[in-house]
Amino acid sequence: MENIKGIFQKEHDEARQGEAIMIEPTIANASARKLYIESYGCAMNFADSEVVASIMLDMGFQTTSDYKEADVVFINTCSIRENAEQRIRKRLTDFRAQKIAKPSTIVGVLGCMAERLKAKFIEEEKLVDLVIGPDAYRDLPLLLSQADDGQKAINVLLSREETYADITPLRLNTNGVNAYVSIMRGCDNMCSFCVVPFTRGRERSRNVNSILKEVAELFSNGYREVILLGQNVDSYKWLDETTQELTNFAALLALVAKVNPLMRVRFSTSHPKDITDEVLQTIADHANICNSIHLPVQSGSTTVLDRMNRNYSREWYLNRIDAIRRIIPGCAISTDIITGFCGETAEEFKDTLSMMALVKFNYAYQFSYSERPGTPAAKKMKDDVDDVTKAARLDQVIALQRGHSLEKLKEFVGQTHEVLIEGFSKKSANDFAGKNDQNAVVVFPVVDSYKKGDYVQVLIESCTSATLIGKIVKN
Repeated sequence: MENIKGIFQKEHDEARQGEAIMIEPTIANASARKLYIESYGCAMNFADSEVVASIMLDMGFQTTSDYKEADVVFINTCSIRENAEQRIRKRLTDFRAQKIAKPSTIVGVLGCMAERLKAKFIEEEKLVDLVIGPDAYRDLPLLLSQADDGQKAINVLLSREETYADITPLRLNTNGVNAYVSIMRGCDNMCSFCVVPFTRGRERSRNVNSILKEVAELFSNGYREVILLGQNVDSYKWLDETTQELTNFAALLALVAKVNPLMRVRFSTSHPKDITDEVLQTIADHANICNSIHLPVQSGSTTVLDRMNRNYSREWYLNRIDAIRRIIPGCAISTDIITGFCGETAEEFKDTLSMMALVKFNYAYQFSYSERPGTPAAKKMKDDVDDVTKAARLDQVIALQRGHSLEKLKEFVGQTHEVLIEGFSKKSANDFAGKNDQNAVVVFPVVDSYKKGDYVQVLIESCTSATLIGKIVKN
């Protein structure tokens, strides 16, 4: 059993899980083959789907929002938790029915689940024609050709170099304001519970010049916020082989911020063992780098952190929290928390609750531990906390965080905040919605002189448990 519940924003945006992409063709071509692609998992997966779409459109494909119309169906998968894989298996049953109705349909599984299961996926899911890992998307033309010839095609080779730096992602289902920019791929941290190093390979950083070019192009196309993505952004390091100049994450942040002062900059995700005072000072020095940091703690217990192989202690984490608050006063801090990891005692769990009480996170992504095959924890540890206890502890964490989140939102009431308008509220076309610098959602009545992509000053008048409510005041 696995319980997953979140407060506010999540690493895995539940509203986007299974989202299908649709790109209006620049030139209508009735004979063009149609692609259907839907994505699951984290922001990195959705960014990868933008790369895949770019490659496929260069091959002459057009997208469709209806898989029953498609010639090629792709599902970009997540392996981070068991329920994600179960959801994907269930979705494949829909595609199976379509393949029976239209046998020429090519079905491909992309991403982390493809990488984890490899050829076994084809054995288990007979309808699957293609299995493609996250570093093999350049081979799509060849692999599709093999599938068209009736062969099963697989490429799950991981790369030490691939960053797709030269491929311009197609912005999918975008609001035209926010965009993901991948700055690195892979992960070298061998957290005992995590499958990512095995599905995405070793860390490699993208050419800094290609990042800056992409950000500049996004700004010229009307985007006003970029989210720099990496499994561990603080590990970013790119060496210019001509000048031998090394660009670390702090330097990259500064360079991105300087592209244009009207381009907001966010990033995800940081690792507590790696985030430096230099990064924090860079945030403090640039007004357009948002004062919001996602810093996954996972557990408040040093002994649990040691079993997780997180490579920091409770004391180290609190030291980083103190540094954030000293260098960036008012910075919002969010986190990830796992309950019921292998061997977690009642006392160790209390350490997590006390950590939450000390920090008072603005929001959190919380879930109970789910053993993933192939991870060090699965190989060497016993998943010995029963499901009932896991769920009960998760409920405690959620209840505590809900109170802290509301407390943090109430602090904004009566203040005026700069908000980037991202569009209309989900509930009413009479209200705009956007986020403040601290990444809190703000809803406020529409004023005709403003539009999506504008910055406005909003007086916060009240809040719900998840949303700030206010009105535009004069800049």
